[in-house]
Amino acid sequence: MKNLTLTIVLIFTSLFSFAQEASSNTITVIIDNISNDNGTVIVSLHSKDTFMKGAGIQDLQSKIENGKIKVIFKNVVPGEYAIMALHDENDNKRMDFELNGMPKESYGMSGNEMSFGPPNFVDAKFELSDKDLEFNIRF
Repeated sequence: MKNLTLTIVLIFTSLFSFAQEASSNTITVIIDNISNDNGTVIVSLHSKDTFMKGAGIQDLQSKIENGKIKVIFKNVVPGEYAIMALHDENDNKRMDFELNGMPKESYGMSGNEMSFGPPNFVDAKFELSDKDLEFNIRF
């Protein structure tokens, strides 16, 4: 009886740890062309439902050193995502705009597609499967 209980516990423990490994992917984001070290860079991981609607699924912030940052999104489940990054030079936690509606601060996204008009999910999306990913985003 003791062996049976121990066997059951070991099976559940190994299944639980396997399930955790399968859903704990990381996404590393590197930006190395930041024009100055003022402020911070805010990097957000978005689903289709959160894209361009405020906070992402995960939001990270990093100080800039020598025009570069690196952030790592952890425990990301497989799915379809997009990454948006903002150089928040004045640390007000939002994008600032010129009078004509153009952004004052640098930004970029996964896919590095910089078209006229607001960003769209289709151009920025990527698929996360069971492997960790790394992106170099350009401002």
